[in-house]
Amino acid sequence: MKQRVSALLREKIGREVVLEKPRDRSFGHFATPIAFSLAKELRKSPMVIADELASSFEESEVFSKVEAVKGYLNFRLSEDFLAEYASWALENPAEFAKQEKNQKILLEFVSANPTGPLHIGHARGAVYGDTLYRLAKHLGYDITAEYYVNDAGNQIDLLGLSIQLYARDHLLDETVEYPESYYRGEYLDALARDAMEKFGREIFYDASRQKELALWAKDEVMKIIVKDLGDLNIFFDTFVYESTLYADWGRVMQKMGDGIYEKDGKLWIASEAKGDEKDRVVVREDGRPTYLAGDIVYHNQKFERGYDHYINIWGADHHGYIARVKAAIEYLGYDSNKLEVLLSQMVSLLKDGEPYKMSKRAGNVILMSDIVEEIGADALRFIFASKKSDTALEFDLAEFKKQDSSNPIFYIQYAHARIQTLLSKATVSKEDIANASLKNLGENADTLLFDALLLPEIIEDAFNTRQVQKLTDYLKSLAASLHKFYYDVRMIGTEDEAKLLKLMLMVALSIKTGLSLMGIAAKDKMSKEEA
Repeated sequence: MKQRVSALLREKIGREVVLEKPRDRSFGHFATPIAFSLAKELRKSPMVIADELASSFEESEVFSKVEAVKGYLNFRLSEDFLAEYASWALENPAEFAKQEKNQKILLEFVSANPTGPLHIGHARGAVYGDTLYRLAKHLGYDITAEYYVNDAGNQIDLLGLSIQLYARDHLLDETVEYPESYYRGEYLDALARDAMEKFGREIFYDASRQKELALWAKDEVMKIIVKDLGDLNIFFDTFVYESTLYADWGRVMQKMGDGIYEKDGKLWIASEAKGDEKDRVVVREDGRPTYLAGDIVYHNQKFERGYDHYINIWGADHHGYIARVKAAIEYLGYDSNKLEVLLSQMVSLLKDGEPYKMSKRAGNVILMSDIVEEIGADALRFIFASKKSDTALEFDLAEFKKQDSSNPIFYIQYAHARIQTLLSKATVSKEDIANASLKNLGENADTLLFDALLLPEIIEDAFNTRQVQKLTDYLKSLAASLHKFYYDVRMIGTEDEAKLLKLMLMVALSIKTGLSLMGIAAKDKMSKEEA
């Protein structure tokens, strides 16, 4: 709807026009302050310009009313326009709210170390990234979801050592001395048992085979990670392994030219000159590359693949890392503005008002899989998408196990199921409903129809601003409007039954489409426990 109105104004005025939605719906569906922008150019007051523009739309079939109010132009869409758009959407549900954007995007998210199962901090970035991915896909972007597997460096070596020590301690009944840093948690038990079956107990005593054990184990952990993400309805198009990148370090280093220099036996990137706090080491005295070196090679590879835009979703603790990576991109000869880094804050979890206990299976974190098991994937996805990703998130599991309006995902699912129940009680045929006119429904019904048809604007706004919570807010609002309408208006058996049920179908389509963009399937009926 907004695109259609924008196109009409662009044709009429010859320039792009900012459209707003008035808080008070009595002013209309859309408004614009364009007259104020034109005042200086046309040498007229905004009020005069607004009056002239309003009168020029008197014959438009799109608007039932265009009004000038103190220099603003207010637009009310016509019943014919809304009815035609709703009928098209219901006839083409798979195309509703879709667009065709001509841009290739590479989206990297999660990228947790393959040394243990995902915790709830990883879950937040995973849900955020996957929801952005789904929004972009729906809008027609050519977008790739990528997982960068950090399978090199000390953390992988430490995984091998941790399994050796765990096996000797728990499976072979030895007394072992643990170092200050090591991985812990019951997930190591399955790894140790499988390793014993595959390699024999000797591998737990042979320090020279620690790397072999670690490389096998990180692949097994990746299987756990992929399964846990799949349980949350999150899937990746590509995986890039850090361990495969370092063979290209020499070429990439040459490509960076004077961005790399030697000092004190180390190689440094001159990142301070590009806005970083200081220069950074990329190769240590012993020749081992730092984590940053891997990231430099990885981002060079990304840019060589020729995407139009690159989005990374990182944990908030990586904020200081942005400048050094962008510095490397500049030295590589690319435009660092093409890289967009979005930060995801940590999560505080409560249960009945008390801090949630850490998982025994993970050792010192709360596992994502534990929360999915307790409240379900739908609730977890909705919670983690319901607040700006760069702000702190605290929630109580108990709230999302309630089967009432205080639980937003229940409330939205119940709205969709309620519509399906209404349709099952219809005394008119599906053909009657499909052919019904959506005119002369009354103000409340017109408002509900307009709200249901707003989904395309919500999707585009949520993606463009990178604020996926705008979609959750919209769905909560639409569900509330539906429930109120249901209680206020009798539908079955009335003269307007067919057209009212067609309105219900439009609301259901928006709810179903919106939920699907969050990786959630809409329910046609609630279980006895949920009803």
